[in-house]
Amino acid sequence: MWLWALLPICLAVFGTVGIWVVFGIAVSNETVNITDRFPYISECGTYNPQSCIFAQICNVCAILALWVVVIRFQQVRDYGQNSKVNIASIVLGFISCVGISIIGNFQQSVVIGIHLLGAFLTFFVGLAYFWLQVWLCYKAHPFKDRHLVGPLRATFCSICSVLVITMVILHTTSYKSGAAVCEWALVMSFFVLFGLFGSEFRHIDFHQLTVQKQGLKTQNTNGVVRMNYVS
Repeated sequence: MWLWALLPICLAVFGTVGIWVVFGIAVSNETVNITDRFPYISECGTYNPQSCIFAQICNVCAILALWVVVIRFQQVRDYGQNSKVNIASIVLGFISCVGISIIGNFQQSVVIGIHLLGAFLTFFVGLAYFWLQVWLCYKAHPFKDRHLVGPLRATFCSICSVLVITMVILHTTSYKSGAAVCEWALVMSFFVLFGLFGSEFRHIDFHQLTVQKQGLKTQNTNGVVRMNYVS
């Protein structure tokens, strides 16, 4: 089941390539002017035709990210770390994935309030999710890549924290180009953090779906009751 490792890696590669393609289209059709100032990601995805591509990229990334969040939650729980922190992580991860979808489907030029809400859920709640993963990385069942993944995850979480704070300060002080650069760097760092799950997912041994545990009573023609277990 090491192929599960490809899921977070595909998410990181698809998301990275996707938003840069949107950037390239926006620059080529001159809906953004990089000589004036560097654009925000959402600005590149505001106008047609790249707005449609941007929305689909965000939707696909939201689905893949949610899949990663659920699998990581189950993996940590299977390691015996069924704690409140793990439960909180899946809740925060789910909320952050909803934020990704909101960003793609509510462009800032149309519904700025909802778009900013999606950005808050994606960046701030998503960052909280990854910090919980740093904690779980050291508390869950040990694996041989911990000495590399743990420090890398903590480092990129620290970078993201600095970028979020810097982005907000620059945006509120009207240094839009600097804030946009921070946003791009933040999103790239988020994709790296998702890609790091590949190191943990390659240790998944099997995947089992239990439909029903309890026994079902059946009666044969001789009146004998039998218990059939379905799982």
